[in-house]
Formats: sequence, C-alpha cells, structure tokens
Amino acid sequence: MRGIKYTAALFFLLCTGMVYGQRSDAGDYEYDTEILVGINKNTNGGLIGGFSFKYGMRIDDTNFQFFGMDLANVKNPKEVRYTTVLGNSYIFGKSNYLYSIRPYYGRELILFKKAPQQGVQVSLLGAVGPTLGLIAPYFIEYSVSRVETVREQFDPAVHQSPFNILGPGRIFEGIGRSDVAVGANAKAAVNFEFGVFKSNVTGLELGYQLEGFTREIPLMPTVENRQIFQSVYFTFFYGFRK
Repeated sequence: MRGIKYTAALFFLLCTGMVYGQRSDAGDYEYDTEILVGINKNTNGGLIGGFSFKYGMRIDDTNFQFFGMDLANVKNPKEVRYTTVLGNSYIFGKSNYLYSIRPYYGRELILFKKAPQQGVQVSLLGAVGPTLGLIAPYFIEYSVSRVETVREQFDPAVHQSPFNILGPGRIFEGIGRSDVAVGANAKAAVNFEFGVFKSNVTGLELGYQLEGFTREIPLMPTVENRQIFQSVYFTFFYGFRK
C-alpha cells in the first residue's frame, strides 16, 4: 500500500511537471555546475531517512554528469516502536543500526527546461556506486533489579521482558564498536526543480533506490534479515548554480 501511494504521487507530479515544463520558455537559463544538498525520506528510514550531497557538471544542453553521496539510516521493515512506563520510545527486538554511506556517479537528462523565473524543470537521472555500511550496536537501558540498571546491546536471549526495558541508550552509543559491510547501490529518479532564481536551486527528487551487501545485515536477530534493500524515496534539495 505504501509503495502504491508513492507511485501515485510520482505519476501525479510527473504529469504536472510536464505540463508546466511545456508551457515555460527555456530562455537564457544556462549553467555549467551545480552544488546541491538535500534531506531524504524513504520507505526504509524514519522521519528523516538521511542526507544527500551532489555536485553536477554540464556535458551539453540537456545532459549532465554528477558525483554525489548519500548518508542514510536503514531500518528493517519489521521494526516497531514501543513506549516504556517512563515515556521513552525504543524498538523491541532491534540489536543493530545500519548507517549506509553511498558515494555514486550518475547522469541526468533534462526533459523540459524552465525559464529563469517561472515554470518547472523536469529531468530523469540514474546513478550507481559502492556502499559502505556501518553496523552499530543498538543499546537499551535495562533494569536488572529495583536499584540497578545497565546500558547494553539488545540481546533477545537476555532481554526477554519488555517490561524491564526503560528506554534506548544514548545517541551514537556504541558507534566505536561498529562492524563494516561493503556493497553497492543504484538509483533511478525523476527530478522536479521549482527555483525562481537562476543561481539558486530548489526542488524535489522522487525515485527508487536499490542497495545490496555481500552478507546479511543482522538488524533484528529474531526476524528475517536481508542483504538487499530496496525503497522508494523523495529528497527535498536546495543548492547553487553558476
């Protein structure tokens, strides 16, 4: 159902972009380089799925090449948040985070150009690259007695009672004990640009992300874990051109 909603939104915005793009006059809207930063939301992430950086360079009037990097927190679809008696939120059954670092190289094809101060620019893009995954322990605060608590990585063999869990550990606790997984990533997307100034860029990227590792990532030991992750995403971005 979630995938259907994203697909419907993608189709609607694509059609809208085409209409505006066809109406707009391309005019003198040329640029050679662009630098973009963005905030990502995807079906494998939380409220904020990650952050993006992209540097693009002109090849010709309608083709660009770009280098970029995504930083993302990847979740298992089975993850569910619970609230403790203290009001803290945690994920029962989760033993590891997966922080994905994705450098990539890609190409972008402009379908419809925009005038400097009106319309919407629509383009298609694709990118591939390696992935470095940091597998960091997920810590919880656990009550071992009425007066003693410990913070340690969740272990389903030890932490069997959710009533003794007081909340999650500290942010980035255990990051120094991270394991590393290597893999690759690829994505395809439609890009809509709404900026009203020639030197600034504001827009939305809607696409599909595929990522695979050389081994399974043990995010939740008690459920099926994966080595291949796929998601639908959108990224709000802002940047500069010259």
